[in-house]
Amino acid sequence: MPFPAQELLRCPVCSGPWAASPDGAGGRSLVCASGHRFDAARQGYVNFLTGRGTRFVPDTAEMVAARERFLGAGYYAPIAQAVADAAAPALSGPGGPTDDGAGARRALSPAVLDAGAGTGYYLGAVLARSPGASAVALDLSRHALARAAKLPRTAAVVWDLWRDLPLPDRSVDVVLDVFAPRNLREYARVLRPRGVLCIVTPRPEHLAGLRDLLPMLDVPAGKAEGVARAAEQDFEAGYRRAIEFPLVLDRDAAADLALMGPAGHHTERAVLLAKLPAGPLETEGAVELSVLRRR
Repeated sequence: MPFPAQELLRCPVCSGPWAASPDGAGGRSLVCASGHRFDAARQGYVNFLTGRGTRFVPDTAEMVAARERFLGAGYYAPIAQAVADAAAPALSGPGGPTDDGAGARRALSPAVLDAGAGTGYYLGAVLARSPGASAVALDLSRHALARAAKLPRTAAVVWDLWRDLPLPDRSVDVVLDVFAPRNLREYARVLRPRGVLCIVTPRPEHLAGLRDLLPMLDVPAGKAEGVARAAEQDFEAGYRRAIEFPLVLDRDAAADLALMGPAGHHTERAVLLAKLPAGPLETEGAVELSVLRRR
């Protein structure tokens, strides 16, 4: 059985296509035509960050566990539903043609890239709405990708989003970027013509009630407008949608929410819990979904 969605990947060393898997590899290895080999971990993800690695720090096992608990409780379900709604039309038909790396052209199934996928929570909502699609989940954290690798038809790959993405030109119909770094030029390269980019950014009021209590980053105004300006060379504006929903959190859920973000790199759970009152905390989720179309 081949590695999932391997047709959506290219060798990160030479950008070449994949050769047949070695005898006995059982779909756990990717070997390119030049002989560069990448073996999947037993959890199903593959690490393409060889050699010098990356200067960025991946999410830890504790941060990922906090994220899985928080998202699994459904607090951010309105965001996942909106992203799935935005992606579904572009994934409803056959995928466009792509170059197989050897000059041949062939049609692929509808495909989606989740850039900064984490545990694959939002990607899972998209694939549930579009069961014929294949996917690539990119993230720095192997702990997160061990979860994302469980999604159907999904290649989970450890990668730094600021590098050239290990996907061929015009290979996907949708790119998701939910609270993640935005490599817009690379997104434009890997999207098929008229492909869709879905970006979720926080608004200034997002989690404002919680930021007063916990060490969480402030959100500057105008993030969605900044995305539109940065993307205008390669993308046409589609639509923007404000997503607002109340959140009522107990102390554990509030601590998880803080730990799954940057605070998780330098703050202990006990310290966060000590800052929180005993009763439920009321705050608001407030994000902007920007849907852009590749020119």
